[in-house]
Amino acid sequence: MKLKTKWALLTMIITITTVLTGCDRLLVLDPKGPQAKSQADDIMLSIWLMSFIVIVVFGILIFVLLKYRASKQSKDYEPPHIEGNPIIEAICVGVPIIIVIFLSIVSVKSNYEVESTPAGYEDQEPIVIYASSSNWKWHFSYPEENIETVNYLYIPANRPIEFKLYSYGPITSFWIPQLGGQKYAMSDMVTTLHLAADVRGEFLGRNANFSGEGFAENTFEVTSMSQADFDDWVKEVHETAAPLTEKKFNELLEPGHLGRSTYNGTHLEFSPAPEHNHGSSDSESEESEHQHHEASHSENETEHMHH
Repeated sequence: MKLKTKWALLTMIITITTVLTGCDRLLVLDPKGPQAKSQADDIMLSIWLMSFIVIVVFGILIFVLLKYRASKQSKDYEPPHIEGNPIIEAICVGVPIIIVIFLSIVSVKSNYEVESTPAGYEDQEPIVIYASSSNWKWHFSYPEENIETVNYLYIPANRPIEFKLYSYGPITSFWIPQLGGQKYAMSDMVTTLHLAADVRGEFLGRNANFSGEGFAENTFEVTSMSQADFDDWVKEVHETAAPLTEKKFNELLEPGHLGRSTYNGTHLEFSPAPEHNHGSSDSESEESEHQHHEASHSENETEHMHH
């Protein structure tokens, strides 16, 4: 029996070692931007804290099992009556409360950090990119550059990125693990996500929310480059890419998988993003509301003149 147990343990150790050796480093623990680094630090803090708690608890368990294990007492032995210990009870209740309070403070602080402009980039003008999803592809619109890409994303390194997320189908989740956490993209509103890449390189992005049979391949490639290379790419797109028409865009929205493609112009001209914005600044919201009121006022004047 002991021999079988020994072989079972040995087999388990070899299996675990083999599996872990074949695994790449977790992308969320290999951050390439300030938002991702903040989240990776929180994850490691939680892991170390939980590891310490587990070690202490198991140490206490082993101590109790050894010190208070069954002894050879007579059958009529009656253990002494012991009242509760206030110190032990305070420790058992107080320590978990302290841990929860500590993790809550860390989580709230981290949430504010990742929802705002990336640290170190407050003085820079962000590049705005509208990232919209459809079954099962991603459309990236650059309104300032007046270009659009499908299933791939080019961004300048060391510059804040302001993503405007929404969906042309079911709810999806925009996620670039090495740059930051995921955020939902919905069909009736725009959510804002602030990211930045500290280094040049290639990263993997994906939809992290189940959205049908093609969900597994709903991925995109991200390339971070210098500002000069990014400007050259924009110029090349304007010189070589075909224009994005409404007919072509409607074809792209059809369910299915596509490769990478690039277009002059964006679909925002004939298929704008939802008006309702979540996560944008107060000034942006006020400006959007003001424009909406102006448009409504103009429509009312036109209708009045028509009558």
